[in-house]
Amino acid sequence: MKNVIQRQNLSFVFLSVLMLCLSPALFSSMAMADTEKTKVLYHVDSNDLATVKYAMALINKHIEAEGGPDKIDIKLVVHGPALPLFEDATVDPDLKAKLKTVIDQGVGAEMCQVSMKLFGTPLEKLVAGFTPTKHPVAVKRIADLQKEGYIYIKP
Repeated sequence: MKNVIQRQNLSFVFLSVLMLCLSPALFSSMAMADTEKTKVLYHVDSNDLATVKYAMALINKHIEAEGGPDKIDIKLVVHGPALPLFEDATVDPDLKAKLKTVIDQGVGAEMCQVSMKLFGTPLEKLVAGFTPTKHPVAVKRIADLQKEGYIYIKP
């Protein structure tokens, strides 16, 4: 019986020392997770105005749900049939306002370089706030962002 109690005490001491050694690492990783921004990628390629407006509303709600723009890092990648919806001369006023709202909150809006060439629409003819995709091909940029840990959402 005495040996059993000694083994239990030894196990308790071992586990206590182990917890003391691991606790700083556990607490620092937990603190890191709390301060790290959620990284999200929104992919828009629809030519349906309602779908694209819905995507902007989702982005806005997502920022709000995370606790504000300082808690989330959102990239918006637009390409293909969605491009004409963002031409400044013909853009729907409500879509333009929704896009401006999310960009003002820090969303990085990127337009596909290949799509701009195919549609003959340079960046200057798009609604303000877009930058060219970091890779000419939007789907490559999307894959790269996913490799960087961005969560993919396609409304």
